Amino acid sequence: MSMKQGFLTAIACVAAAAVMQAAAYAAPSEESVTEDSAALVPGGPWPAGDQKGMANTLGEGTWMRCAYYLSQPGAKSYELSHVRSNDMTQSPFGVPLVYKYRPTASVPYSKHAFNGEQIVSGEPGAQGTQMDALGHFAYLENIWTPDKAIPVDTAKYYGGYRQADVKPTPDSPLLKLGIENVPPIVTSAVLLDARSFLGNGSALKAGQLITAADIRGMLAAQGLGWRGLVPGDVLYIYTGWSDIWEDDLYYTMGPGLSYDAVKYIEARKVVLVALDNPFTDPVNEGQLTGKAGPPKGTPEGLPFIAHHYNLTQSGIHQIQNMKLDELAKDKVWTSCTIILPLLSKGGSGSPVRPVAIGSGS
Repeated sequence: MSMKQGFLTAIACVAAAAVMQAAAYAAPSEESVTEDSAALVPGGPWPAGDQKGMANTLGEGTWMRCAYYLSQPGAKSYELSHVRSNDMTQSPFGVPLVYKYRPTASVPYSKHAFNGEQIVSGEPGAQGTQMDALGHFAYLENIWTPDKAIPVDTAKYYGGYRQADVKPTPDSPLLKLGIENVPPIVTSAVLLDARSFLGNGSALKAGQLITAADIRGMLAAQGLGWRGLVPGDVLYIYTGWSDIWEDDLYYTMGPGLSYDAVKYIEARKVVLVALDNPFTDPVNEGQLTGKAGPPKGTPEGLPFIAHHYNLTQSGIHQIQNMKLDELAKDKVWTSCTIILPLLSKGGSGSPVRPVAIGSGS
């Protein structure tokens, strides 16, 4: 072999090595990241005395999936909460939230001026876009009728906790299962567009059920059948009910999850579910005033079956009153979501500002 041939052969070998090295460091695909993350996501059972529920799935595996979506070309951030103010729609299940804005003040013998506000009354964790602690809901041994005192001593909570463990006195904060036990939720999110799939572009109707079959159908229709829902996912469902967020009708009824849907997401170890509706549960028109019963298929004595099952049985967290229209408009079906409830000791819920970062389909 001549010197020239040897030189060219050496260059070819170097080039081939460079190509092989570049291939080895090629950007991973969404499929490969999702598959590789699976081994890093805890699968349970959770430790004795658990107060996190499905939030135990959070960690290296969910952060790996998040990192993929954060790094994609064209990724942008989306606000998923409503603006909080005195003018926002207020839940009938919580004390109305009232802010008072104080006059501009100063510090004596200084050039400073500053502003502030205070909460005059209300439940911040029950109004606006808000998240439920696992201790928000319990269940009684028997159906309660209002002609008798509520038998609170029989109440049972997630993880086998009893009323004496969680809220031993009427004025006690939650001693177990309070919102402060929720870790930072940093994970992959799946958005399902029920408005398009079930409503043909219109908002879902009051009392309309979103079933397990509907969830499977939306995953397939949106090209997500290959991944489905994986442990540690957050599940967002866009119903279109938020179109009337500023209307008095918003909190009187709405679409929501069926009983088989909440069992379906439990089996897939979803960490949190959130809809752009007031209750997570489906509520018929007239149901809250006693003029109508709950939707068909609701177990007797459990009209808010999604709340009951998610919070007391499976340990899946919930957010109500999401704003998902922009995420759905851009068809951001998978994203990195970050949800940080306040560390309010003993709180049954928290105001929350969820965000999503991702790129459209």
